[in-house]
Amino acid sequence: MQAVKKAVRQITVFLSLCCCMIFAFLGYGMASLPEELSVTERALPVLSAPYSAQNTEITNTGAKVSQTTALQEGTVREAAIRLFGIIPVKSAKITTTKRSYVTVGGDVFGIKLYTRGVLVAKTDLVSTENGNENPAQKAGLRSGDLITEINGAAVNRKSEVAAAIESSEGAPLRLTVEREGKPLRLQLRPLRGADGGKYLAGLWIRDSSAGIGTVTFYDPQSRVMAGLGHAICDVDTGEIIPISGGELVAAKVMGCYKGASGKPGELCGVFEPQKLADLLRNGENGIYGRLTEMPQGGEKLPVALKTEVRTGPAQLYVTVDGDGAKYYDVEITRVSLAGGQKNMTLRVKDPALLETTGGIVQGMSGSPLVQNGMLIGAVTHVFVSSPLEGYGIFAETMLETARQAADG
Repeated sequence: MQAVKKAVRQITVFLSLCCCMIFAFLGYGMASLPEELSVTERALPVLSAPYSAQNTEITNTGAKVSQTTALQEGTVREAAIRLFGIIPVKSAKITTTKRSYVTVGGDVFGIKLYTRGVLVAKTDLVSTENGNENPAQKAGLRSGDLITEINGAAVNRKSEVAAAIESSEGAPLRLTVEREGKPLRLQLRPLRGADGGKYLAGLWIRDSSAGIGTVTFYDPQSRVMAGLGHAICDVDTGEIIPISGGELVAAKVMGCYKGASGKPGELCGVFEPQKLADLLRNGENGIYGRLTEMPQGGEKLPVALKTEVRTGPAQLYVTVDGDGAKYYDVEITRVSLAGGQKNMTLRVKDPALLETTGGIVQGMSGSPLVQNGMLIGAVTHVFVSSPLEGYGIFAETMLETARQAADG
C-alpha cells in the first residue's frame, strides 16, 4: 500500500511539473513569437523546438500546403503555431518573399547629425539681481524637450536660441515645444544676470552629435547603407535624438581601449573627408543613409530570415585596427523572435579578438553577424558586466527599415 501511495505521489509531481512546463512554454510562445513571419521558397517557417508552424488553409486543388510547397512571391497565408505540434499557441500571417542580397559592411564610419529643433539637456539655476532662479523650469521646460520655434520662427541651432534670449531684453518668449511627440506652447521669460549683463534662461541645450559606428550592409535595391543597429540617443536624457539632417562619412580606426568587466572598451577613430551617405533616419533599429554612390567590391551575402537564425557557431565581421574588417568566431547563445534590438545574445570566442579588444566594445555596434553563409544580424549592445557577451538585432529587421527609410 505504501508503495502505491509513493508511486501516486511521484506521478502527481511529474504531471504537475509537466503542466508547469507546458504553461511556461505557452506563455513564452504567446509573448515572444511574432504574429507575422516571412518565408522564401518554403511554404512554412521552421521554428525552434518545441514550436512548429502548421498551415490552416487548403489550396484550390484541395491539397494541404506542405513544408516544401513552392509558392509565388507575395502569397499570404495563415498558419497555426503549435506547441509540440499539438497544443495551439497563436496564429501567424506567413508571407512568401524573394530572397534579398546585400553587400556586407564591417567598416567603421563617422556619424554627423543635426537635431530637428534644439534639445533641452537640462535646466539650471542662474544668478540674477534677485538671487538664484530657474527661468526655464518656471516656464515648464524639462529635460528631453525639443524646442522647435521661438516667437513663431523655427529654430535648429543653439546660436538661434541664444540670440533670441539675448535680444528679448526680458520680454516673454513664445516657445513651441515637442514633448513625447506632442506639441506644447510655453512662455519663457529670460532674466538679466546678476552682473547686469546678458539675459539668461537657465538652459543647457544641444543641436548636434557625432560619433563612430560600424556599417552593417549596403543595400543595392534601396541604395541605402545601414549601421549601428540602435539609435543615437542624447547622453543626458537617453532620448533618441530627432534629426533635421546629417551625413555619414568614412572613418579610420586608430586604436582601441580594451574592455573589462564593468568598464566597456571603445574603438578610437578619426573622420575622413570622404562622404558616404546623406542621413535619412536615426531610429530604434539603427542609422540609415542614402549612398552618394554604391561601393565597389565587397562580399554579397543573402539576408537570413528571422526563423533561419539558430543558436550555435557564427562569425562577427568587424574592423578593430588599420588592416580592415576581418571575421572572428562567436557563438549565438540565444535567439528571440520578439521585436526590439535584442533578438540574439552572442559570446565572443575568438582568441585574436579577445586579445585586441577584450570582447565587444563601443564603436563595434552594427558589426555584421554571419551564420551558414548568410547575414543574420548585427551587434547592438555589450554587456557592461561581461564584454565577452552582447546583443544582436536581426538583419531582416534592419533591411526592412532601410527600405522604409528609402521610401521616406
